[in-house]
Amino acid sequence: MEKRLMNISELAVYLGTPKGSIYKMVCLRQIPKTCIVKLGRALRFEKELVDDWINEKRPFQEISEQPCDR
Repeated sequence: MEKRLMNISELAVYLGTPKGSIYKMVCLRQIPKTCIVKLGRALRFEKELVDDWINEKRPFQEISEQPCDR
């Protein structure tokens, strides 16, 4: 059975990003609130919603990575 919620450390490994970057993204509201579940003071992230968020961002990244014709 796969875990549905990830903590900060697990999300950092899952995204290949330092934990500090995850905290900063949460603080700057770059990660949608729908992905975040607060359990007391602890933050958890719903894996399925994180996947949806990443997939929504993907087309824009592909377009911006295309070389410019200069």
